[in-house]
Amino acid sequence: MTNPPLEKLTGEIYEIIYQNEENGYTVCEVDVNNSLVTACGNMPFIAPGEQVVLEGKWVHHPEYGEQFSVTSLQRALPKKVSAILSYLSSGIISGVREATAKKIINKFGEEALEIIAISPERLTEIKGISKGRAIKISESFLIRQDASQTVMFLQEYGITPNLALKVYKIFGQKSIDLIKENPYILCESVDKIGFKTADRIACAMNIPQNHPARVSGGIVHTLTYATLSGHTCLKKDELIYNTAELLGCDIKDIENSLMQMKYDCKLIFEDEFVYLPVYYNTELACAGKLGELLALAKPYSNNIEEDITFESKRSNIELSAMQKDAVRKALGGGVLIITGGPGTGKTTIMKIIMDIFEKHEYKIALCAPTGKAAKRLSESCNMEAKTLHRLLEVEVSDVLDQRFGKNQYNPIDADVVIVDEMSMVDVLLFGALLKALKRGTCLIMAGDSDQLPSVGAGNVLRDMLQSGVIPSVRLNEVFRQAEKSRIVTNAHRINMGEMPLKNDSETDFFFMQRTPDGALDTICELCTGRLGKAYGFDSINDIQVLSPSRKGIVGTANLNKILQSKLNPPSRDKKEKAFGERVFRVGDKVIQTRNNYDMLWSLPDGSEDGFGIYNGDIGTILDISPKEKSMRILFDDSKIVEYDFSSIEDLEMAYALTVHKSQGSEWSAVIIPVCSFPSILMTRNLLYTAVTRGKKLVILVGSPESVAQMVRNNKLQTRYSSLQKRLSEAIEND
Repeated sequence: MTNPPLEKLTGEIYEIIYQNEENGYTVCEVDVNNSLVTACGNMPFIAPGEQVVLEGKWVHHPEYGEQFSVTSLQRALPKKVSAILSYLSSGIISGVREATAKKIINKFGEEALEIIAISPERLTEIKGISKGRAIKISESFLIRQDASQTVMFLQEYGITPNLALKVYKIFGQKSIDLIKENPYILCESVDKIGFKTADRIACAMNIPQNHPARVSGGIVHTLTYATLSGHTCLKKDELIYNTAELLGCDIKDIENSLMQMKYDCKLIFEDEFVYLPVYYNTELACAGKLGELLALAKPYSNNIEEDITFESKRSNIELSAMQKDAVRKALGGGVLIITGGPGTGKTTIMKIIMDIFEKHEYKIALCAPTGKAAKRLSESCNMEAKTLHRLLEVEVSDVLDQRFGKNQYNPIDADVVIVDEMSMVDVLLFGALLKALKRGTCLIMAGDSDQLPSVGAGNVLRDMLQSGVIPSVRLNEVFRQAEKSRIVTNAHRINMGEMPLKNDSETDFFFMQRTPDGALDTICELCTGRLGKAYGFDSINDIQVLSPSRKGIVGTANLNKILQSKLNPPSRDKKEKAFGERVFRVGDKVIQTRNNYDMLWSLPDGSEDGFGIYNGDIGTILDISPKEKSMRILFDDSKIVEYDFSSIEDLEMAYALTVHKSQGSEWSAVIIPVCSFPSILMTRNLLYTAVTRGKKLVILVGSPESVAQMVRNNKLQTRYSSLQKRLSEAIEND
């Protein structure tokens, strides 16, 4: 029996009844000669108002009746004003919602889409649309128009439409040809597409197991995966072993591919280590720039001792000998690291140093890795502090060397740059900062080297300190006011390998002994009522649960699920959006899980906007619009972001965070489950980092044996990097 021939329907998309953002499956109504027809099938990114030619066949649905099952489609942009308005109002274009769509139509009428595509700068003629937003709107529109073939091609291999858009954004019109030639470019270049996905596509294309593209792709994946654990390189033998385990092919094939990649300059070999070029070159450049800054150091004051005495009296602060030494070295120019634990006066020192620089009328730039850290720095120093990304002026680009507007050709306009929370800064971000400093700039970095290292690759702060060639001051005296805090004293005890002191009345540090099941119940009780009643803390904004692990009864995955149900339960009055197993609800506390340099944000009053939401940024969902397929999120109490539903895969709940994700942030109350976790997570510096995130109250919940295990375990996870070596070579040889 032969299949009936496919039919064609020509019409205009009238309404989207259902659309799955993950796979593009759509149910819609199509106006065909003034009659509405229900069509269904994979039709990613279609929107009301579009003219379409659908190919498929009629099927009978037992509940919904006759439907047209679509196997392929061709699309054309709407031409009538009413259809253009429907199209723009659909939310399919990032940065355009119903209100904005009406403004665009009122201003440009039938020319609206042409303006968006060809002359986006004219959108700034409309009040509320900045230059950055206009660029974002145009880019989103053009990509969705041009990417259809790539989306349909990759859907055959299980790639979602949203991921396919990212592929098209990177490779453009050559996407399909490049993927057919070498599917492994997907895992090399596209975030969220791993080696296994690319390998599955390659297998479907009948690429042999030992094909050079597969082997080289496996090598790059292994090195890239290592950067997620903080390494900037791997030992050659370790790289070969891990790649062989991944690919299941002969070691000889891997060795041959390594030699070819070395010859093609795709890898760099030095001693026993193998590098991806970007990490090798960045560490080399960092050492060279730091050496240059030290070589060009010049005093920023003609009478440093007089300045120190004057500022101490003016601020009514009696500086310790080490603090005075830090001020002297800072005013001597060049490079300085100020390190020390909580209560040792790092912030006080930075304020005095900054005041002296200001007195001599030098331009100062204050910055920190995260929004919250920058906000704290601003409040402490009474001067604006920016995030590092904002200071470097993020640009819309996927090319690493072009993400920042500030660079060696357009340096930061400052004589002095002060960086706080330096332990969080990875090597690529540090390299971008150094590249953007003018010759002779004074660079002052403050951070706690005993905290966890950066989430990104590198061991920047520790490498600089251990090199012995970067001037540094370690503050180790806890001041009298800080000594009154049990949080501070116990943080230092933990750091010295001593058990935290037990509970006392009127203290800010408690331990509650519980089994894992009991710990879960206790954490929920603390978050949902006990701490609010006792201290007046807000359950969502003031209290933060920090767990060593994502997994387990008191891991973040389970904690977030349960805490969401108790702190922000479903309600008729709260809109929500399901995404896979997650449900996002208005009022939810969420965290961004990867850097998105292209995400547009604006200040609540509309006075400023910019690009970039970063891994670790925490926000609150203000609104969810199913009609416009978007949600509004307030980050760091200062930046409002319109998230397309296509971007919410990068969001997770933040009622409970891993300790690694907490770096750079502080909360009034911190609750830390301390139960049995994998040994790699049961470390002293992880517990120390967690405890130092609490400002007014810290509560450990779990077993004393687990606390003791973490305090005893001072083993630091090995991070392969070469910055320490590069610094010693570059600066000792000068």
